[in-house]
Amino acid sequence: MNKTVTLTFKRDELLYDIKNMGFVEGDTKKVESEHERHQVMDVGEDGNVDRVTRVLDLTFSECVELCYPYSKKAVAEDMAKDDTLTEGDYVMVLTLPDTFSETTVDLIKNSIHELMVCRALADWMSITKKEAAADWEKKAEAARTTVWSKINGRVGRVRRKLNPF
Repeated sequence: MNKTVTLTFKRDELLYDIKNMGFVEGDTKKVESEHERHQVMDVGEDGNVDRVTRVLDLTFSECVELCYPYSKKAVAEDMAKDDTLTEGDYVMVLTLPDTFSETTVDLIKNSIHELMVCRALADWMSITKKEAAADWEKKAEAARTTVWSKINGRVGRVRRKLNPF
């Protein structure tokens, strides 16, 4: 028997974390002009948030794919998709076995949130504060590895011994 779990990542919560960390990065930056500082801090402002949204969309799609054994969805008849910018919440539906732990679901949820925030910051820092981009990418990769290992650790191959004794 399987259970359905819906993970919802609220756009406002993601943007709050991104803006907050962008502020900290900008506040701690040694700059020659205030213009450099505010470029880092303005990650969530009008215009800039469009780039952040594109990165969040891409990262969420990657997360759904990371969770593939449990997130797969059949393609609808006559499906059409376009690249219109949308600003809604991100929803992932997982079909999990009964043996899946709630604590593992919590870890996956929190790691996906962290991955989305860190990827958006890594992208933004690659434009505004290049020396910080690698740190955010490392954090994103650590969160990605956590998600991947928790999902794929359960669907690995079973090896049977050749000798029953």
